[in-house]
Amino acid sequence: MLKQGYPVLAGKSGEVRDRITGSKRSMRNFTEVLDSARWGPLHWRIFAVIADNYFFDGILFSIAPLLLYLVAPPSVASLIFALNLLTESLGAIVLGKLSDTYGRLKIFAVSMALEAGSLVALFFLYRDVVALAVLTSIITFSIGGEFGSSYAMMAELSPANHRGKAILLATNFWNLGSMLIAALSILYARLSSSPILQVRYLLVTALGVAIGAGLARLLLPESPRWLVLRGRIEDAEKVVKKITGYKGEIGFYLPRESGIGVKEALSKYLFRFIILAIVTISIYITYDITAFYIPYAPHFSFGERIVSYVILYSNLGSFIGAFMLVPLIDRSRRISITSSLLGGLVTSIFLLIANETRNIHLFYAMLFLNMVFNEWAWASLSVLESELFPTGTRSSVIGLLVALQGISGALIVYLGLRANVVALFASVITLWALGLAASIMWHIKGVESARRGIEELVKQ
Repeated sequence: MLKQGYPVLAGKSGEVRDRITGSKRSMRNFTEVLDSARWGPLHWRIFAVIADNYFFDGILFSIAPLLLYLVAPPSVASLIFALNLLTESLGAIVLGKLSDTYGRLKIFAVSMALEAGSLVALFFLYRDVVALAVLTSIITFSIGGEFGSSYAMMAELSPANHRGKAILLATNFWNLGSMLIAALSILYARLSSSPILQVRYLLVTALGVAIGAGLARLLLPESPRWLVLRGRIEDAEKVVKKITGYKGEIGFYLPRESGIGVKEALSKYLFRFIILAIVTISIYITYDITAFYIPYAPHFSFGERIVSYVILYSNLGSFIGAFMLVPLIDRSRRISITSSLLGGLVTSIFLLIANETRNIHLFYAMLFLNMVFNEWAWASLSVLESELFPTGTRSSVIGLLVALQGISGALIVYLGLRANVVALFASVITLWALGLAASIMWHIKGVESARRGIEELVKQ
């Protein structure tokens, strides 16, 4: 992978041998430079761009639930929601693999083109049910494909001591985007009783954010870890020095594990993959159902008309919950994920009680708290997915994990929205319990990854 003549790290503690002369000299490996860097202005720029990306994705993912309430019957909605989740899975697999092959930046460009084009077409075709299903599915395809690239980018560019906080707070902007578009949908409904105008207001808002998000992505550098894996040492060196401000000589070495294929990675890290797969399915499906789809379920006590309020309060809880986790996320991943799943299980039981007793105040309170814990779990999971697998397969494995939740989520959402709300709540409670069991197993047997370099973690 490495070009001839470039220095490589030959031993520990900075003992370096030049490939040409054979002489030893002081040199730091580029991964050490990246992991030990102080958080600086370019880190803030990278964080801002990824956060803006999640802000936009939060808006996009909320579009279908908000539009379908206005333009389609519930029976059609369940089909479209299931299709959206399936295409999200497909996008996660396809674009995740392409991100490992062609780079993180190119996939960001492809996904933005698909999202912006779909929004423009949706503005003219949203009253056609087939077009609505296809276009919202293209959007979720693109959203699914961005998980691998964005997680990988944050993990590969953030200093080790701040990696957890950076991923936690950047992904938290998804919640802010969902919360904003839900609040605007409530405002637009008050400004006009016309569903057509409400839909157009929502789509124009999303298009405006798309322009800003697309321009912001031009400011991202390519991941130096990916560049080194592809033999582009000079490009990697420029990025490392620009981000960190390091002036000394840099060696370029990645452990053998960094370049292995997906099949070998899954075999080597099977325990990690299984645990994260269970937790992923638990967290993402419970979030999707609780924060977006539950008002469409038959016999829901409060009706589908509160969908905007459900999205608003859910994502408000998630947004605030992220800041509550900041002191813990870079101290212990195991404690943060186990405590979050325990809290999510308890509050989901109270959500069912609130629905059965028709107590809307209890429902909103438990919805808020449930999403606090969901955010804790989502953030902890996002960090673990980003740091526990090799550079050469990082986006691909994240894509597989996202795909698992999309496929299982599509099945549960479709069947649940055609059954009744009690069955849907029962599935949510069961998923929280399964996730908690997996997190306890990880707490006992898994590695503690906080404040450790990602190359160190893939060697274990």
